[in-house]
Amino acid sequence: MVVIGAGPGGYVAAIRAAQLGLKTACIESTHLGGICLNWGCIPTKALLRTAELVNIIRHQGKELGLGSNEVQPDLAAAVKRSRKISAKLNKGIGFLFKKNGVTHIEGHARFAPGNRLLVEQGDQTREITAKHVIVATGARARAFPGMEIDDEVVITYKQALAPKGLPRELVIIGSGAIGMEFAYFYNAMGAKVTVIEAAEQILPLEDAEIAKVVERSFKKQGIQVITGAMVKSAKQVDGRGVVDYERKGKIETIAGDQVLVAVGVIGNVENIGAEHTQMKIERNTIEVDDWYRTDHPGIYAIGDVIGAPALAHVASHEGIVCVEAIAGLRPHKVDYGNVPGCTYCQPQVGSCGKTEQQCKDEGIPIKVGRFSYAPNGKAMGLGETEGMVKTIFHAETGELLGAHIVGAEATELIVALQLARTLETTEAELIHHMFPHPTLSEMIHEAVLDSEGRAIHS
Repeated sequence: MVVIGAGPGGYVAAIRAAQLGLKTACIESTHLGGICLNWGCIPTKALLRTAELVNIIRHQGKELGLGSNEVQPDLAAAVKRSRKISAKLNKGIGFLFKKNGVTHIEGHARFAPGNRLLVEQGDQTREITAKHVIVATGARARAFPGMEIDDEVVITYKQALAPKGLPRELVIIGSGAIGMEFAYFYNAMGAKVTVIEAAEQILPLEDAEIAKVVERSFKKQGIQVITGAMVKSAKQVDGRGVVDYERKGKIETIAGDQVLVAVGVIGNVENIGAEHTQMKIERNTIEVDDWYRTDHPGIYAIGDVIGAPALAHVASHEGIVCVEAIAGLRPHKVDYGNVPGCTYCQPQVGSCGKTEQQCKDEGIPIKVGRFSYAPNGKAMGLGETEGMVKTIFHAETGELLGAHIVGAEATELIVALQLARTLETTEAELIHHMFPHPTLSEMIHEAVLDSEGRAIHS
């Protein structure tokens, strides 16, 4: 087996293939770990930890007994730490390849006529043969017409992760996870941040009630939020980033030292020789079946290159299912209706399943339970009383249809409710489950109880 790409989908697929006894090679043209480990998920979490501590001291330092609310964030030091963590994990994947017997090939892979696979390594090209080839080439930042990215003033996540300095004013286009996380980080570091979103709510994929909590919090933190605004252009003008957008029928303009374009990603399907295969590609997305087989026998595709949801954990899961299916293990198909979504700004957001509006649109009878962070003892001790847990059950069957959390550690807490959905746990079973005290997880129990009007502490 050959895997093209060593991101979260590719490297996991390669390791699992080797574990199952397949002679496996993984071809990567840049860094092991892909965008997630090197320029995405991992380094942003390191930066967000700095932002979180800055805000804790700034707003609670004296109250916590630390003597002062004064803090001087060091952007360069924070970035250096984040790059160090990425480098360490990058080496870790190399170690895992050696441990599991995966051959790591550095170079650019592309298909050639006659079912051949070529690897370009500098001035040399070598040919590799394999019974199975998995395409896991990932994605890159998307830009819509009129967005003139120059990597200096109009930038993407990559430049935002390794800034040359702190912009005094930063305009962010897009309020998905990437946009919101950078908004939180740069605001904490001292920049004046404005977020522009085309939809009528920030975090458009999240439950509207949850998104409202985040919007209120961001405004309280000093972040300007503009929704219902369709960006017409984003470009550099006299060294400044200028954004023109239409809102309520009027064209408005906003400027900043930099403009961060965070409007999603687009699959890397160019320069892989796809034209020499039978693969179907639409809008930079490779079409696959439930087992990630393309229309070309022996070629598979996983991860961001097959479309949304473009998440690292989805790619990894797809990689395992794909390889196990090839090996004849008959794995379960990926349940795309129960993918956990996580946004790591503060307050954090964790979600799975349907939103309340989706249930209403589908005519599903529901019972909704809610519980605030405010009365929770552990939340009080942490100084994190902003947020809520929301559970959505089928009114007749007790099925957990969706779960949404906003607040401290929401991205960790959501796993409990996502697992409950995987195991088809009912409302009654969750009610009878014992949660430890004092923990944030008690709020899950209270939200479930609230769906029956039985919450104890509200």
